[in-house]
Amino acid sequence: MLRACQLRAGLPIPKLSSLSTIPSLFSFSSHSKIHTFSSTTKPFHFHSPSSLPLSPFSSIMPPKSTASYSTGGSAVEGGGEREILVQHLLVKEDDQKLLLDLQQRVARGEDLSDLAVDHSICPSKDEGGMLGWVRKGQMVPEFEEAAFSAPLNKVVKCKTKFGWHLLQVLSEREEAVLKYIQPDELHVKFQDPTFLEEAQLIDVREPEEVATASLPGFTVLPLRQFGTWGPEINTKFDPQKDTYVLCHHGARSMQVAKWLHSQGFRKVYNISGGIHAYAVQVDPSVPTY
Repeated sequence: MLRACQLRAGLPIPKLSSLSTIPSLFSFSSHSKIHTFSSTTKPFHFHSPSSLPLSPFSSIMPPKSTASYSTGGSAVEGGGEREILVQHLLVKEDDQKLLLDLQQRVARGEDLSDLAVDHSICPSKDEGGMLGWVRKGQMVPEFEEAAFSAPLNKVVKCKTKFGWHLLQVLSEREEAVLKYIQPDELHVKFQDPTFLEEAQLIDVREPEEVATASLPGFTVLPLRQFGTWGPEINTKFDPQKDTYVLCHHGARSMQVAKWLHSQGFRKVYNISGGIHAYAVQVDPSVPTY
């Protein structure tokens, strides 16, 4: 039986009670200078061409990351590229009569998702034709061109190797970014009096570390106490605001930054090298330890 290729938003916050459970959530390579992560809160479940022959998602090209996570230092100004929320239905190439009938029914006001459940041959029919939030590079070229050219809410037609699609873009957003920011760049931002008002700053070090050395404006959320503050993160912080994460050398903060990104935070910046690099490179008055 064909299974749906799905992309869903809204990953529930894990209920973690101790630090011992965190490594399963956070994985990264300390040797890689460029990392990529997905901006969606749940990944696609990609299947082989034999198990999912009718998906509009390319079976030859892996999904591109929504955000480059690089040591280059330049934080994205103006955010990432565009993501769109797409639903569709698919009929066979030679089923022109059904295609015309469905187009007429859509024109009369019938809902595309209802029609997808009843008539689509794509496995996504079980989800009302919903493909979720997608970005360029994830779909076969013909579908991608049509989807990213379509006006919001208008049902448009396109043909791919799978057949004829009727697709509808329900919403769009700026794709999430997850990046490093260098200490000198953070220092420049501190010179702007509005920065501390508009940004969210999180220090994930332990209280005794913060007592030794700290930077202004940071809320302390010790990583070892993740089980306490993790489940409440979306009530205490705004996922739409720029969020900067700090630790001693940058490793713990990268873990938390990656997790925040998975929870739907749109712009998350890990402070490269942590407070130690900030003290050494920018402000010698900050103690090192």
